[in-house]
Amino acid sequence: MQKVICIVGPTGVGKTKLSIELAKKLNGEIINADSTQVYIGLDIATAKVKEEEKDGIPHHLFDIKEITEPYTVYDYQKDCRKKIEEISSRGHLPILVGGTGLYLKAALYNYEFEEMKVEEKEYPKEKLYEMVCEKDPNNKIHPNNYKRLLRAYQYMEQTGKPFSEKEKSDIPLYDIIWIGLTTDREILYERINNRVYQMLEEGLEEEARKLYDSNIRSKAVLTPIGYREFFSYFDGKITKEEAISNIQKESRHYAKRQYTWFQNQVPVKWVSVNFSDFSETIKQVEEMIKDTK
Repeated sequence: MQKVICIVGPTGVGKTKLSIELAKKLNGEIINADSTQVYIGLDIATAKVKEEEKDGIPHHLFDIKEITEPYTVYDYQKDCRKKIEEISSRGHLPILVGGTGLYLKAALYNYEFEEMKVEEKEYPKEKLYEMVCEKDPNNKIHPNNYKRLLRAYQYMEQTGKPFSEKEKSDIPLYDIIWIGLTTDREILYERINNRVYQMLEEGLEEEARKLYDSNIRSKAVLTPIGYREFFSYFDGKITKEEAISNIQKESRHYAKRQYTWFQNQVPVKWVSVNFSDFSETIKQVEEMIKDTK
C-alpha cells in the first residue's frame, strides 16, 4: 500500500506550517484538502498558503478552478487520487493537508460513486428528506442538511445500500497516517480571533469587496467564512465591527465542528501544539510517524 500522511485539525493550529516542515524532512509533496482553496482568487479568507511560505515544496490542487466553476467531492476524489499516484511514482511522499473531512474520506477510502449533476430544484429539500428516509428508515441526517441528504440519496441510488450503514464498511485505499493538531479551546479561540485581525491587515475586506462588486454569488464565493459577513456590511445590514465579530464567531463554531468530525470519523493521532516552540511539535510528529512504520 502507498503511504499517505494526512494533517488535519481545526483552523488556526498550524497545519500549513507543519506540512511544509514535514515535506522538507520526508521528501514530500503537499496536496490541498480544503474545499475552498481549489479556487483562484479566494486567498485571504481561506488562509491559503502563500508563495513565500512554500519554501520550494511542490503544492497541488490549489488554484485549479475559477470561482464560477463547480467543483464537487467527486471531482476532488479523482484529482487527489491522481496526484497521489503521480507523487508516489516519483518516490515522494504525498502529504494531504486541510480541514475538509469529506474530501479526505472520499479520496482515501473506498467511496464509490458516479458523478451526478442534480439541481436543488429537481429535488426540493423536503421531498429529498422524505426520499432518503424512505430508502433508509435509520437515517439521522438533519432535514436542513441538503448537501448531506443529496449525498446519501446518491449513494443509496448507486449502491442499493442504506447510507446509515456506509461508515461501517469504509476501507482505506492507502497506508494512511492521520496526524491531528490540537490545543486548548481557550488558546484556539484566541488564535482564531487574532487570526481574523491578521487577515484584515492582509486585505480581507478588500478581497471581499472585489468579490462583492463582481456580483458573483457562486457556491465557491459563499462557502468560505469571511465573504458573506462582509457582504452584509456592504449591504448596510450590519456594521463593520459586527461583520468582524461574526467572522470570528463563525470561525470558532467551524473549528468546533471540525474537531467533532475528525474525532468521530477517522483514527487521528492528536498532537498538542507547542506554539512557543513549534520545532518541538514537529519532532513529536516525526516520532509518531516513525512509530507507525
